[in-house]
Amino acid sequence: MASFGVRGMSQPFGIKICCCRVCTCINFGFVLSRAGLLKLMQLGLAMLCEGLLIRYGVPYADSIGQALTSFLATTAHCFTTTGILLLCYCFSEKSYSYIRQSLFETLFNALACCMYFSSASYMGFACIVWLHPQFLVRPGFWAYPAMTATYYMGYAAGLLHAIDGYLAFKHFRGIR
Repeated sequence: MASFGVRGMSQPFGIKICCCRVCTCINFGFVLSRAGLLKLMQLGLAMLCEGLLIRYGVPYADSIGQALTSFLATTAHCFTTTGILLLCYCFSEKSYSYIRQSLFETLFNALACCMYFSSASYMGFACIVWLHPQFLVRPGFWAYPAMTATYYMGYAAGLLHAIDGYLAFKHFRGIR
């Protein structure tokens, strides 16, 4: 029985099929925990933002300017780091106990929160100043609604990272 030492995360690794377990190298218990679900939501929002930025933002990069570059860098950084952490936690219970109790996870989430809030604010400014006027005069101009949805999701991702950072800080300090 694998135990993370955190309430609600003690569960055998793998998937139970009939009388045996398969994929015992993967800890699905972590994925279903509060920290695991937060990581999955962070990854989902980062993927959605990245997809919208590439599909609708890149063709209008000359209009959007550095707001696009800033948001792309933020989503790429946060997606990569969160994905690596999720993989480590799913395959190694020691990784969770060592990394989560260190200051790394707290600082990463605080930085990710600040980066998402600042790049979403910059994208919001770019949408209002440069994309909205084009949306009003050009039929079928989908960059404005897509980038608006992106910066809203950026704020949501920043909020998720703030919550995760707070929980990581509580874990770092030993507060349950």
